Amino acid sequence: MDPQLLNSLPEEDKTKMVAMIETMQTRDSLRMYNNLVEKCFSECVNSFRRKSLEKDEERCVSKCCEKFLKHSARVSVRFAELNAQTMEQQPPPPQ
Repeated sequence: MDPQLLNSLPEEDKTKMVAMIETMQTRDSLRMYNNLVEKCFSECVNSFRRKSLEKDEERCVSKCCEKFLKHSARVSVRFAELNAQTMEQQPPPPQ
């Protein structure tokens, strides 16, 4: 969303919009965390012989989480780059 548009809103609408954005960001963070847990658990945990993870399972989970988080960080950086390009290409708002 264009920050200029947010600034032009009445204060009440601006507060509602910020609350909605925060809710969406929280939901996306939880979704990403749940996907991470599901993917790494499915990929790394092979048996339920013990309460705790075996050494190889623990190592696999650590590597899986690290890869997932690095990938997510890279996607976020790329998204920010593309968003900045899009904002630069837009014509300035009418005065």
